[in-house]
Amino acid sequence: MESLHSSKLSNKKTTSPTQAFLDVAEIKEDVIVLKSGTLRAVLAVSAINFDLKSTEEQEAIVSQYQNFLNSIDFPVQILVSSRKLNMKKYMDFLTEKEKAQPNELLRIQLSEYRSFMEQLVSVSNIMEKKFYIIVPFSPIENENKGFMSNISSILNPQKNILEKRENFETYKNQLYQRVDHVTAALSGIGLRIIPLKTEELIELMFDSYNPATFNASEMKDTSKLELSN
Repeated sequence: MESLHSSKLSNKKTTSPTQAFLDVAEIKEDVIVLKSGTLRAVLAVSAINFDLKSTEEQEAIVSQYQNFLNSIDFPVQILVSSRKLNMKKYMDFLTEKEKAQPNELLRIQLSEYRSFMEQLVSVSNIMEKKFYIIVPFSPIENENKGFMSNISSILNPQKNILEKRENFETYKNQLYQRVDHVTAALSGIGLRIIPLKTEELIELMFDSYNPATFNASEMKDTSKLELSN
C-alpha cells in the first residue's frame, strides 16, 4: 500500500467535491437516501429532566424505555448534537428593548441584565444540545438482474423511472411504519417527537459538516420546531 504522503499523491491536486466523500446521495420527501440505497428518517426529540422526577416516575420511565427497546426489531441511532449557542440575536434584542423602554427604572434593570449576559458569554461557552433518533430502512435489492432486464431498462427509460418511483414510495412507507412505532413507544415516556422535514434535514446535515458556518448563518432554527405528542 502506498503512503498517503507518497510522491504520486503529493503531485496531484485534490479536486473532488466534499459530496464525493459523504454517504448521502440525496435528501427528498423528508427522507435521507444513502448511496447504498438505504433510507433514513430523523426524529427530533424533546428532553425531559430525569433527575427532577420522583422515584416512581423514574422507574416508570426506565421500564417504558426497556419495553421500547424490546419492541423494535431494527437498529436505531441516537444522535446528540452539541453546539455553542449564538447569543448575538438575543443581545441585539436586549439592546433594542433597552432603547425603547420608556420607564427609567426598567431601562436601568435591562442595562444591568444585558451587561451581566455579556460578561457571562465572554467567560463561558453556552452550549445548546439537540437530540435526534435516526431510523433506518434497508430495501432488499435484486443485484442479479438478468441481461434482458437491463436491456429493457435502457430501451424503456420512462418505465424504469416509474418503477424506481414506485419502489421509493414503497420503501418510504415501510420506513415510516417504523417511525410511527418509535413515536408511539417513546411518547408514552413523556417525550415529544416529530420527523424532520426536508428543509430541517438539510439544515441538520449542513450543521454537522459546517458547524462554524452554521452558527453565523440565518438558517431556520430547528429548535423552534413544533413537537407533537
